[in-house]
Amino acid sequence: MNSTTTTAPAAVDPRQFTSFAQFYPFYLSEHADRTCRRLHFVGSSLGLVCLALLVLTGNPWWLLAGLVAGYAFAWVGHFGFEKNKPASFKRPLYSFMGDWAMYRDIWLGRIKL
Repeated sequence: MNSTTTTAPAAVDPRQFTSFAQFYPFYLSEHADRTCRRLHFVGSSLGLVCLALLVLTGNPWWLLAGLVAGYAFAWVGHFGFEKNKPASFKRPLYSFMGDWAMYRDIWLGRIKL
């Protein structure tokens, strides 16, 4: 009798990383779904637009709008498409840095949308 058992890979705790250089490959693995990456890109772009509007108008509500837009698009990508929990819950600073590193890498053509 031939029986194969598959086990799910152990979940990685993002708190184990001691540097952003260690964390970033994990961050990218959590964004393997193309739609999730696209939603991150849209959310980050809207966040930048809101930041520009904050600077131009001086209205602090644009800061809140930028944060809501950025995180809302990202979380829809994670929960709806990637089917994982955002690392921002356990590593908020590295996740924020990862968002912008991935955004840069998308613009530079290193990561495909």
